[in-house]
Amino acid sequence: MDLNIIWFVLIVVLFTGFFILEGFDYGVGMLMIGRNENERTQFIRSIGPVWDANEVWMITAGGAAFAAFPHFYATLFSTAYLALFLMLIALILRGVAFELRGKFDRRDWKCMWDGAIIFGSFLPALLWGVAIANLLRGLPIDSQMHYAGNFFNLLSPYTILTGIMFVLLFTFHGINFLMLRLADKRIWLDLQRKGKCIGALAWLVYILFIFASAYETDILSKTVGVVIFAVAAGTLSASWDFLREGRQKSAFITTTLAIAITTIGFFVALFPRLMVSSLSPEWSLTIYNSASTPSTLLIMTVAALILVPIVLAYQFWTYKTFKERIAPIN
Repeated sequence: MDLNIIWFVLIVVLFTGFFILEGFDYGVGMLMIGRNENERTQFIRSIGPVWDANEVWMITAGGAAFAAFPHFYATLFSTAYLALFLMLIALILRGVAFELRGKFDRRDWKCMWDGAIIFGSFLPALLWGVAIANLLRGLPIDSQMHYAGNFFNLLSPYTILTGIMFVLLFTFHGINFLMLRLADKRIWLDLQRKGKCIGALAWLVYILFIFASAYETDILSKTVGVVIFAVAAGTLSASWDFLREGRQKSAFITTTLAIAITTIGFFVALFPRLMVSSLSPEWSLTIYNSASTPSTLLIMTVAALILVPIVLAYQFWTYKTFKERIAPIN
């Protein structure tokens, strides 16, 4: 296995971890809609110790892409500049909201920042789905690795469908996370009731995504792609069954697996490509024509072998330390 493949695999691992961990973060934020102040506070407390550490996975994945595949990074960020700018604004508002919400005990103050958390959770989830769909469907990239389209080329029924699928999948994942973290049985029952509807809708949209992908992309052109996405759909269905039966841990594990399998499926379908050119297959960005020099990849590999285990150990310690359920606020 050469260094290009090793770094492709590492980026897959980083994005998989990001979508799993930040997925329930986004889901919890979106589930704050329609909740009273007491319930919203409990929701925020459930992710308070971990949300910022979860975002490290996104930063690390972006940094790894920049260092290992700079041409891919440059083309991606120039292509989706406006979308990424909007995502950055949403994430900044979300991070500030977590810090400032509790500074004043005023209802209007808390409602304002609660709205920022909801917005900062929904928009990135939607935009990540749109971004992944565009990588799979293909974009007008020329022979010089330059994007030859505009912002509206990023939007299509397929990319919007994928964005909605991400929103629903993360919301369902957030429900299963909250049922593990909260001690209020009244909220449990309400989440279980809503989870049945959202989980079923997420599964239906996921099936629509698979059929749309067969028409819009080549991710199902290989048997391995069909198997991966079929297993992911089955795992998502199993999660709905576990939620309905009240098996909270099993429901959360299976949504975690569904997100992991789906993310892996995206990259397996792309390999060895990183961005598909809709103008010509030869102009697609791959792990070879967009990579850094071998010496750069070697140095980064050594650094990753040292630093990645430290990050994983810190995350494990954080979740172990804050594993107790959140008690209701009197």
